[in-house]
Amino acid sequence: MRAQFFQFTQRWKSTAKEAMDHTILFAKFLCLLHVTNNYLCSPTLVYGPSMLPTLNLTGDVLLVEKMSHLLGMVGPGDVVLVRSPENPRKTITKRIVGMEGDKVTFLVDPNHSDRSHSLVVPKGHVWIQGDNIYASKDSRHLGPIPYGLILGKVFCRVWPPEGFGLLEQ
Repeated sequence: MRAQFFQFTQRWKSTAKEAMDHTILFAKFLCLLHVTNNYLCSPTLVYGPSMLPTLNLTGDVLLVEKMSHLLGMVGPGDVVLVRSPENPRKTITKRIVGMEGDKVTFLVDPNHSDRSHSLVVPKGHVWIQGDNIYASKDSRHLGPIPYGLILGKVFCRVWPPEGFGLLEQ
């Protein structure tokens, strides 16, 4: 009887140790996933007409790296993911057209007139526009965007497969 209890205890200890080892490994994986997703690189789904022809209307899965904007390494021509100034729950994907101090000239309403307007991007802001100016709500409507709303720089398209690769400027 005592020998059976000893064997049961040994098996239970062995099983508990194995379960603890797996739990620790899983926790490490979740920590790595959290750090990677929040601070290094994360996937995002982008859809809509504003970035045609660069991005597809029906949706692309893009990889967004999250260090460049923190290091001041984004500039005109870069496609960025930005927290919407109108609705903080939404993100928008646009191209940077001007940085602080740059003079930008843009069509006020490209659908109805050729009237243009020029302004200097204020300190701490960027000017963003969609590649499809006829169907994009961007800085022409929202004004200069605070640099702090930039969430990351888009660097790669992973879906659809035929568009896989680095995003060109």
